[in-house]
Amino acid sequence: MRHQKSSRKLGRTAAHRKATLSNMAAALITYKKIKTTDARAKELRRFIEPLITFAKRGDLHARRQVLKKIRHKNIVNTLFNDVAPVYSDRNGGYTRITKLGFRDNDRASISLIELIDMVGIESTEKDKKGKKKKASPSDASKDKTK
Repeated sequence: MRHQKSSRKLGRTAAHRKATLSNMAAALITYKKIKTTDARAKELRRFIEPLITFAKRGDLHARRQVLKKIRHKNIVNTLFNDVAPVYSDRNGGYTRITKLGFRDNDRASISLIELIDMVGIESTEKDKKGKKKKASPSDASKDKTK
């Protein structure tokens, strides 16, 4: 009997479940929102919110605690340097789960899980990186005349 067992099994062994949650957390930190099933989203929320709280502390012990769960140093650096300062004045509740409906092939319920205050920031950073200054035709003609 599963008395007082709080986590979902997700149809996986313990090691596979641990790896799945670690990879989904890394994807959420990288892309700021991901689409997955309801059960995985709810488990991911339980997995990542303590990691963000550790990142808010910012000390070496907290970094090592997060590295135990997510083993990618560059993603942990992103968590500590970019994500945690946004949530410095928030006490929990860093993620939002929005139900999207059902998947076509197997009718599994699908949700969008996102970091609450990061979605707008991510799109503006992408715009800054993606847009390059284009040379106008007048600039080209000025270079030719010199």
